Amino acid sequence: LVTNNLTIDDVRKRGHSLSFPESVVSLFKGDIGQPVGGFDPELQTMILKGVKPYTERPNEHLKPIDFDTEMSVFREKFGESVTETDLLSWLLYPKVFEEFMARRKEYGDVTPIPTLNFFYGLRNDEEVLIEIDKGKSILVRLLTCTEPDEEGKRKVFMRLNGQTRIIEVQDANSKAVAHENEKAEKSNSSHVGAPLQGKLSQLLIKEGDAVSPNQPLFVIEAMKMETTITATKPGTVRRVVLKPGQMVRAEDLVLELD
Repeated sequence: LVTNNLTIDDVRKRGHSLSFPESVVSLFKGDIGQPVGGFDPELQTMILKGVKPYTERPNEHLKPIDFDTEMSVFREKFGESVTETDLLSWLLYPKVFEEFMARRKEYGDVTPIPTLNFFYGLRNDEEVLIEIDKGKSILVRLLTCTEPDEEGKRKVFMRLNGQTRIIEVQDANSKAVAHENEKAEKSNSSHVGAPLQGKLSQLLIKEGDAVSPNQPLFVIEAMKMETTITATKPGTVRRVVLKPGQMVRAEDLVLELD
């Protein structure tokens, strides 16, 4: 409601044309059970858009897992060093775990970095001792960093174990490389735009596909929550404007329907 500037009355009136996060759909489907007295039938119908909800215990729908087989597949995908706890994380939250492993592959194990410095970085002339292995530490002092250049990059000057180093990093908060996507026209019923800011994580259709009402079109991920955007009318995909992995803002045009 807050992200999309909606009121409860807006949802009541326009719910059939709104897209809801997967977590909300899952809740109203009954994936974690049903509340005493059940869900509001009208609201549940709006949110599920034709998906049949559970009427019994949700764990009755769980498929049995062969952990030996899954562990074999898991180790083939991520290496022999993974643990049973890692396997459970992957089975429960596959996408989150795969993103975690991709980050670790790119940046290494960042757990030795003190929590405060990990989240907020170092102040100018601040020094921190980081134990990277048993009996092995590095001394890092931030000297200074430049303002973002035209590409949004900063030069960072630091001392690593007494030796001066210079590295170049992208400033994620810089607006220097901001790129404005084409906007969806609210008056144009063939335009399908992003309802919120996030990452276009999946495109579920391609140009030329015929779509029907409530058919999933694409998925936007924001703050680890996924929202599936569905078609509100039948049509054919005339043009796909954006690609998976792109960052979008609210009202960015994603695709056009005939």
